[in-house]
Parts: sequence; structure tokens; C-alpha cells
Amino acid sequence: MLGFHCTTGSAISGSRRHLLGLSCSALSVFGSGDTASARQTVTEQTPGFGRAKSVIVVFASGGQSQLDMWDPKPDAPREIRGAFESIATAVPGLRFCEHMPRIARVADRLTVVRSMSHEDLDHGSAFYLAMTGRYHRRKSGNPPPASDDQPCCSSILQRVRPSLTAPQTAVHLNGPAVVPELPAPGQYGGFLGRGFDPLTLGDVSRDFNAIPSLLPQPDLPQLRLDARRGLLQQIESQMPLLERHQLLLEKHAMYRQAFDMLANSRARGAFDLSDEPDSVKDRYGRNQSGQACLLARRLAEAEVPLITVFWSPSNRGQDREPDNTDLWGWDTHNDIFDGLRRHLLPRFDQGFSALIEDLDQRGLLETTLVICMGEFGRAPLVALEPRFAGALPGRKHWSSVYSIAFAGAGVRRGTVLGASDDRGAWPAEQAWGPWDVTATIFAALGIDPAQHYRDPVDRPIRISDGSVMSKIYTG
Repeated sequence: MLGFHCTTGSAISGSRRHLLGLSCSALSVFGSGDTASARQTVTEQTPGFGRAKSVIVVFASGGQSQLDMWDPKPDAPREIRGAFESIATAVPGLRFCEHMPRIARVADRLTVVRSMSHEDLDHGSAFYLAMTGRYHRRKSGNPPPASDDQPCCSSILQRVRPSLTAPQTAVHLNGPAVVPELPAPGQYGGFLGRGFDPLTLGDVSRDFNAIPSLLPQPDLPQLRLDARRGLLQQIESQMPLLERHQLLLEKHAMYRQAFDMLANSRARGAFDLSDEPDSVKDRYGRNQSGQACLLARRLAEAEVPLITVFWSPSNRGQDREPDNTDLWGWDTHNDIFDGLRRHLLPRFDQGFSALIEDLDQRGLLETTLVICMGEFGRAPLVALEPRFAGALPGRKHWSSVYSIAFAGAGVRRGTVLGASDDRGAWPAEQAWGPWDVTATIFAALGIDPAQHYRDPVDRPIRISDGSVMSKIYTG
């Protein structure tokens, strides 16, 4: 054994030059298709192109309510506007939910998009859509992960431009995401293979080091580690013989990544939260979500290109332990207002605002794109749903319109783009979809989303089918 193992819920994946000899040269551009992305010309002059060294996605699994958070309707009837009041923010005329006072104070660093829209209405397949930018073949369902799934953005990034300097190319925190008990599709390497799975860590608040196995092992001196690396190099020399054995290739990728991290003190340090003062840990919140956001900031400092924070590992963990706030997901049907007020919004208000403020104060927001998003929103009508627990009414799934937020890496500050109608039910202005978010992520990292990579059977696959959301930079 290597003296290295994953924490619970973790997966180690390869992203280095050694991984099957992949590099940027793997990109090939083919003829334009009929998608918006193919028609869009993305160059260094495209707004936001290459502005980000890192992208942090804060993923609110379960679906945040646009009406009760980012897009309140104070003049609508109570059955639409809900139980909460709205408050002024740092941006004149912009109002957020009353239970988001800290985020309201950093609104001058955000661009809120209020007209996201798509057609998938169930968590598993909508999660897949949000993570891959493409609809699942079983729309509005809860399919399990499959080997022929589309790869997530993290895996595509490892395929087209693995980082040769950062501790990892892509990291998922608070994962794997489950819906509500089984792993959701769309967060893995899919048809690229497990060697392209992102590094996935579970609850990082349980230990001062998010990956305890990166700590020096007294029974694994450098001499033994070097001997094992030599053995791995011998195996690498036989790679042409292994190309027909997918499982062996995937294991090789994991071993290679383990050695790279063990040998890299910078990699080990990036995951070590013990370096953070207590005041900073308190600022983010001494809870699973807050500490994951703090670790995301540390990984951005180490220039990890793509970091995804699952706010809660389950979209609906409250069904299992209703008093454990760490487990609460955003799938709030009945009792939505009590759940938001007591469990979800206080921690989100603290942790997300701390992330934005901390990045800004450290000068990292200029080179870090932050995106807060979920798979969809909540319905404009408050009603009791008989199929769910709870005595008070809530909101069902709604994908026709919802809100997400951007910050950093050239994104305009204090801006709202798009709009929903007066009920918060449908887009009233230009609508964007998850495919456009994926295109924007790649463009921010300096990768043309209309380019192609090759799948394992040498077919050209477009990086993204969406268009870069240039208006978040230019208005």
C-alpha cells in the first residue's frame, strides 16, 4: 500500500501530465455545429476570458427559493411572496430576503442573474444538467450514475487542461452529493473513466487537515516512498500493454495522483485548516458548510482551477435528522419558511458572505470567479404538499425561472441581470441555462468552450453547448 487513502466519501483522481499523456494538445477544433456555442466566437477579447485563475462553485443542492432569497416580490400577494420581508442591500434599489443581512452588505460585489431557466423538474437529472451543462437522457428523474454519463465540468477540465502546478485540477468538497441518499449522476468522469473523477472530500470540518493521509507517516520514510515511486515508474513503462485494461488504468491514475500529493508540500499545506486563525474559522462558521467554504478559499490561494462546494451533501438530509442543521438540503417543500429561517439561511448568510469578503480582502477576488447556483428554484405558489412531511405549506420544484449569483474575476459589481415576472414564475427578460454557466466557467479559465476533446473511442466532443454569459462582465 502507499500509506495514502481517501477520507470517507473521497475519490482520488489523476490530473497531471502523467495521466495517459494528456495535455492541452488534446484539444482539436472541428466544424461548427448548430448550437449557440458553436456560433459564438470566443477569443481573448471575449469579456472575462482567462480572467480567473480559480473558479469556486457553491452548489446549493436541492434548489434555493428565488422568491425567498435573491428575487423577493414584496408587492405580490402573500401566497406568492411568502412569509419573509425583504431588506435593502448595499446596491440602491436591490433587495434581498430579510434573513440574508450579511449577503446584503456584500451585494455591491455580486451580479445576480434572475432569469435562469430550463426544463428539468427532478433533483437527480437536474443536478446532472447543472454539473455537466447537458440534459440527462432520463429528463425529470433520479437516475443513478452510469459509465456512459457525460463527464462533469471538473472531469472535462482534467481532460483538456490538467494543472501542472496546483495541488489538484479539480476538487469537490462536502461530497459526494447524494439525492437524497444515493450518489447523484453528473459529478464523475462518466465516459472518460474514473481516472478523471475529481478529488472528492467529505466533511472537512471534522479534522484540521482535510486529507489526514497527507500528513507524514512515521512508518513510511522517504526511502520507502521513493522505492514505491520507482515501482510505479516501472509500471508506467508498460503503459502500452495496459491500455486495454480500463480498471488498471484508473488505478494507475489514482496512484500517480497520490504520489504527486505526498511529494508536494504545497499540496499538503493547501488542505491544512490548522493554519487558519480561530477568528477566521469563526467568521466562516464552525460547521460543515462554512469550513468547506474556508477550504475553498485556501484552494483558490493555491490556484486550484476548479473547486465545487456542495453546501450540503444531501439535497434533503433533514428527512433523516431534522435537528442536524449540517444535513439540511435546499429541497424545502412543506415547512419551507421554518426550515429556511432556522437551518439554511443563517449559515448560508454567514458562510457565503465570509467567502466573498475574505477573497476580496486578500486580493483574490480579482482572479477568482465565484458562482452560487443550484439545480433549479422553487414554485411561486405557497401550498401544502400532501406527499411530504410537515404541517405548514411550502414550495415545490420550479425550473422555469430561478436565480444564481456571480462575483469576481472581472464580473460587474452590484448588478442584476435578467428578470422574472411579477410572480417569480417565468423569465421576463433574456433567459440563460446551465449550459451557459458551463461555457462561462471554461471561458473564465481561458478555454474556448466551443472547442472539442476526444472521448475514449476518439469521437470529438464539444466542451460546452452553451454561450458565454458576457453580460455579467459588460451589462
